[in-house]
Amino acid sequence: MEIKDITFSYQDKVKRLQNVKAEIRKGEITTIIGPNGSGKSTLLSVLTKNNQPQEGQVILDGKAISQYKPKELAKKLGVVHQQNTAPADMTVEKLVHYGRLPYKNTFSPKEDKDEKIVKWALESTGLYERRNEAIDTLSGGQQQRVWIAMALAQDTPYLFLDEPTSNLDIYYQYEILELVKRLCDKHGLTIVMVLHDINQAIQYSHNLIAMKQGKVIKKGDPEKIVTDQLIKEVYGVNIVVKNDDDAGLYILPLGI
Repeated sequence: MEIKDITFSYQDKVKRLQNVKAEIRKGEITTIIGPNGSGKSTLLSVLTKNNQPQEGQVILDGKAISQYKPKELAKKLGVVHQQNTAPADMTVEKLVHYGRLPYKNTFSPKEDKDEKIVKWALESTGLYERRNEAIDTLSGGQQQRVWIAMALAQDTPYLFLDEPTSNLDIYYQYEILELVKRLCDKHGLTIVMVLHDINQAIQYSHNLIAMKQGKVIKKGDPEKIVTDQLIKEVYGVNIVVKNDDDAGLYILPLGI
């Protein structure tokens, strides 16, 4: 996926994205980081065609995403948004089955392939044993896995996650991130996500896109681009960068 000179504004005409250029490499995890209001989620919404840029274009498999029909794009991209709602008494398995809708029309019956993919999505997210439980009986981390499972049921090569760890305690944050890593490493998914925690982004990403005020400040391998100068420029925070054999690369905040 290529991001070519994207500029985007909402109706207030304030530029939320300004000449954004980047590349999403296949089979890797790319994480978008930056302070609140930097354009992270807005960029994700443009990459998934939820918003149309005023300038530039996003190229997916050699074709501008603006040229994809909705069902065609839904077979390419699975998306998990920040806020998701479903009827409280809906079962896990029934919700995950909705991921098969891009392959259906009004009168399509369930097929063996649908059942196999839904089972795979449930097993991959550790939810198969809970498939008959109502969503509202699950913990926050488990519910997040249900939405990821529904996206997996779309059987797409790309998975987009907008702040998948928000509002979760640290155990469930790392549970979700370990799941993301497995989906990339074991199943070859190309994953793009938005995260707030810089150390988590460093640990679980092949590539970072660091943004501020709608612009890309730096992009690339975390080991190569994360410096005290970059974090100061993007976040306005003083940090020290550490790198050791056990923990790898990480940052320690020193204050403002």
